[in-house]
Amino acid sequence: MRSTAALRTIAPRNTSVPWVALDESGAPLPRQCVHLEGLGPIESSPPLECVDCIREGSTWVNLRQCLTCGEVRCCNDSPRKHATAHWNASAHPVIRSAQPDDDWAWCYPEDLFLTPAEAG
Repeated sequence: MRSTAALRTIAPRNTSVPWVALDESGAPLPRQCVHLEGLGPIESSPPLECVDCIREGSTWVNLRQCLTCGEVRCCNDSPRKHATAHWNASAHPVIRSAQPDDDWAWCYPEDLFLTPAEAG
């Protein structure tokens, strides 16, 4: 389990910035994720930790943030896969990486990998 002594928070992400769906090779797909419609900016800056792992005494590998409610959970490489469990329980369809140097999202229902559209 990661130390909570020097907790960082996740910077808010404006989900109104256009996203591009990519295929497995990284090429843009002709379709977009319909689940991004209606998502607004995540105003909160939650701690960079999986609260479910903390509660259970488990560990995580990487973290994901729900773009519907802003909650943070662990990725599918983590033992407990709490981000996917959150989707299954809540039907919140899109997560983003909560890792500091990552800028991508995943749509569960459409199995789409998303990256921010290039500016201009």
